[in-house]
Amino acid sequence: MRPPLLTSPSNESWRVVRWCALAALTLLPVSVLAQVPATLTLSGALTRALDGNPAVLAARSARAIDLAGVQAAGQRPNPEVSVEAERETPHWSFGGSVPIEVSGKRQRRLDVAQATLNTTEAETARVMAEVRSDVRRAYFSAVGQLRRLEAAQELEGIATRARDAAQERFQSGAAPRLEALQAALVLSQAQNDVTSARGAVTAARAELNALLGYPADAAPALSGTLEGPPPPDLAGASAAALTGNAELRVLERRVAEERARVELARAMRRPDPSVAGTLTYDAQPEFTFGWRLGFAVALPLFTTGRADVAVAEATLTRAIADRAARVAQINGAVAAAAARAASAHQAVTRYQNDILPATIQVEQMAQESYQSGQTGIAALLQAVQIARETRVRALQAGLDYQLALADLERAIGAPLQ
Repeated sequence: MRPPLLTSPSNESWRVVRWCALAALTLLPVSVLAQVPATLTLSGALTRALDGNPAVLAARSARAIDLAGVQAAGQRPNPEVSVEAERETPHWSFGGSVPIEVSGKRQRRLDVAQATLNTTEAETARVMAEVRSDVRRAYFSAVGQLRRLEAAQELEGIATRARDAAQERFQSGAAPRLEALQAALVLSQAQNDVTSARGAVTAARAELNALLGYPADAAPALSGTLEGPPPPDLAGASAAALTGNAELRVLERRVAEERARVELARAMRRPDPSVAGTLTYDAQPEFTFGWRLGFAVALPLFTTGRADVAVAEATLTRAIADRAARVAQINGAVAAAAARAASAHQAVTRYQNDILPATIQVEQMAQESYQSGQTGIAALLQAVQIARETRVRALQAGLDYQLALADLERAIGAPLQ
């Protein structure tokens, strides 16, 4: 016998559920896109990353585990109860025992759990510092690609004017057809550069959006510039690293955690006694009710706990050595990053103050000379090529400077002021 078909009310209910699901899927991207700002600054990107970056959210979720660990460490040992029915007298026994922790074992467990929580919080701060550096790098990479696109479009306009001028001179008989073909080839190359730059902008935005938790195709306006103030000097950077480095803070918290584990291992060497009491019943003809008291403690003859203390102390020594080694590495990394940032800033300043203004002037003079017939197409194309290469180098210098700042921020392990 076949099962009965669904009635019309059930079909209608499923239809409503499907429509609601489709509506939710349709409206979800709209709600997400509504959170993307029209203009995104570097500070806004950093704030958004610390609130919505998946790695930061995952690191913060670990705190709940350690909070539960603190509660678990504060638990006290449970008492035990027993009931015995025997054939001999007394026929019934009702007993209980209570273990008694000595040497402050509960407090030592709480110290270890709290130290573990502090280490997790420091680890979260380290992840946030790394995300900040990644966001700075991705943000200025996107800004650099946008600037490259603008420069490519500007050069495309220059190449278009050069092609038009060569075409006019060819049509008027003042120049051979070869000049028109050469100018057209330069324009084609400029158009290819624009297409390549657009693809690089899309890729850079996708990487930045992934860090910020935005849709991959989100395209807020980026207000940052590749130029900026000079980086901190070596002394200031080194001092900031030693006082605010998130990784060093993690290692310091781990040292404190291992110290707490050493104290716990030493306390665990002392055995916990237990007190027991028993109420007996029905031991006729001697008595009806009776009682017993007992005291028990383990003798540390075979398991003394010395090995556990040795392991904890060796781990503490390793944690201290790791911190000392990392301090030396951070000092070297900060010195190298500060030197690269200072050199990159000098290059950016030279391009902005000297090289780019001179290049623009040479380019304008070459175009005017060609249009007036004073020079040939070769001089104009050479000027256009030099302008293109100079702009590309200037943009790369600005991007190198911002990436050097990102490397310096990662080496310092704390936000740049």
